[in-house]
Amino acid sequence: MRVLGIETSCDETAAAIVSSDRQILSNVIHAQIDDHQPYGGVVPEIAARNHLAYLQQVVEKSLTDAHMTLSEVDAIAVTAGPGLIGGVMVGVMAAKAMAAALNKPIIAVNHLEGHALTARLTDNVPFPFLLMLMSGGHCQILHVKDLGDYHLLGQTIDDAAGEAFDKVAKCLDLDYPGGPQIEKLALVGDKKRYQLPRPLKGRAGCDFSFAGLKTAARNLILSGAVVTEQDKADLCASFQAAVRDCLVNRLQHALAETPVEVSHVVLSGGVAANLYLREALTTVCLNYGKVFVAPPLKLCTDNAVMIAWAGLERLHRGLTSSLDFQPRPRWSLMELKNG
Repeated sequence: MRVLGIETSCDETAAAIVSSDRQILSNVIHAQIDDHQPYGGVVPEIAARNHLAYLQQVVEKSLTDAHMTLSEVDAIAVTAGPGLIGGVMVGVMAAKAMAAALNKPIIAVNHLEGHALTARLTDNVPFPFLLMLMSGGHCQILHVKDLGDYHLLGQTIDDAAGEAFDKVAKCLDLDYPGGPQIEKLALVGDKKRYQLPRPLKGRAGCDFSFAGLKTAARNLILSGAVVTEQDKADLCASFQAAVRDCLVNRLQHALAETPVEVSHVVLSGGVAANLYLREALTTVCLNYGKVFVAPPLKLCTDNAVMIAWAGLERLHRGLTSSLDFQPRPRWSLMELKNG
């Protein structure tokens, strides 16, 4: 079976075709970085307008790359939330129109479940597994028992890790998106120079907090302690090391203090593209006898491959959607428990 996936939840207009034998037949992304860079972050109205302008040609290219016509796909999967509602609506309405016109099944996919299941596409990770979902807007540790069956172990009580990266980068006047810029500068920085807090480190449970760390970095910048390019590199290295320590500690708690029997730990979301953090979490998993998995870098950030694959997993179980489903700006993974 072959499923067309459509993703428009933020600032990537994406379409992809994936087959049930785990083959990525096409993967097309129209990035909007240049449009949002002057503002230092995503402007929802601009994102929605760009999705409307480019989605048709992105879908057509995905079909061309896969050497298929639209009538040859077996189903259409689309991000129905969570996300910027204007962009989500563009993708949902286009997918509904195609499904209705061709009488194809449609699957409303939770964007976060797309991230969660990517490792099952790329590495055939078995259920159950432990998931660290780290992106610009989400920061959670979950026990993934089965498709649509998620148990929350911990989450951020304020900012997400990716959000903290982007906000500190903006304070340093780095280009958007900020996460990759911080990682790049950190390579030539001294991670021990600036003493930054590790919020919740050592506390019981698996919750995260990054607001205090972000504010501490911002206060150093405003105090005039970060002036030269080397100062910036040192702060990036110090900040990244602090995030690492927080993630490592929370994962250790999840593995040691919660009754979760799993063989694999999966890191997904945009933050999973950070190789420094991957290395640290890999070491933790080795110490606990777990297999660490993170998707290929190109599948960490938002893409339609993960939506097509999540659609395939649901299609195989007969979990299709009716054409009257509603796009949702908020949609917790825990709400998927009953399919």
